[in-house]
Amino acid sequence: MTFTEGGQFEGGRVRKGGGSRRTGVIAGGGIGAVLVALLAMFLGGGGDLSGLTSALTGDGTQGQVPVGEGGFIGDCTAVQANIDPECELSATVQSLDAYWAEVLPAQAGVQYVQPPVESFSMATTTGCGSATADTGPFYCPPDQTIYIDLSFYDDLVQRFGSSGGPLARKYVVAHEMGHHIENLLGAMDAAQRGGSGAESDSVRIELMADCLAGMWAAHAATTVDPDTGIVFMNPPTQQDLDDAVSAAQAVGDDRIQRASTGQVNPDLFTHGTSQQRVEWFARGYNGGTLATCNALDAARL
Repeated sequence: MTFTEGGQFEGGRVRKGGGSRRTGVIAGGGIGAVLVALLAMFLGGGGDLSGLTSALTGDGTQGQVPVGEGGFIGDCTAVQANIDPECELSATVQSLDAYWAEVLPAQAGVQYVQPPVESFSMATTTGCGSATADTGPFYCPPDQTIYIDLSFYDDLVQRFGSSGGPLARKYVVAHEMGHHIENLLGAMDAAQRGGSGAESDSVRIELMADCLAGMWAAHAATTVDPDTGIVFMNPPTQQDLDDAVSAAQAVGDDRIQRASTGQVNPDLFTHGTSQQRVEWFARGYNGGTLATCNALDAARL
């Protein structure tokens, strides 16, 4: 799903680099960390994970990008956003901002607050502690910030088997924004996020974020940029939708466990199965609302 011709996106929305913040606990996302943790559980304390961590981390190189004052990604055109990962991230976040600024008050009576977004390379310091590329994209509730190392997009294809593509990348960002929406709605506080298992609140929080990502994806081609009056994106093609489904499938607990250890243990689930992740994304995409995306209260996942 590409950005509409003529689109212009102001800089200053996504920051590059790290910074110290108060300490908390990482919540939401963190697919790479899930893989490392699963291997540790299956292999026991004697397993050497250094090679895996190194492979997941990579060099974080993404090429030349516009960086403005204060280390923020600068102004981008739609042409740049369609070819440059940093510009794509900035424009995607602004599309999500515009969508949730309308939907959240309308459906829940809650004011939308823009979360800070940081694009980091290799490692950064967050309100949830230190993070590296092997953590994967994540949302940190204490500082209400979305953190993304763009090298994860390569991992999504090369290590997790996704087909990749523009909407697959945007799905990752929309999922993490979904965690911020959950935080604003109070779902993060209501959930018991420390546990695991097929019916755990950890899984429910992740599936809800997938559903919220689906809601945004369904309306991205009709959401208007308030700064330009131009819709953010072109309608998704079937390939775009297939790519998003592929990304959702790739990060299912069962698929990650089977690929990394050769076995599946539902007691260790924290994100949901591949089928569940696709179903909840589709639930959001096919006319979903905040009410129908409420996985915390769902009788069946």
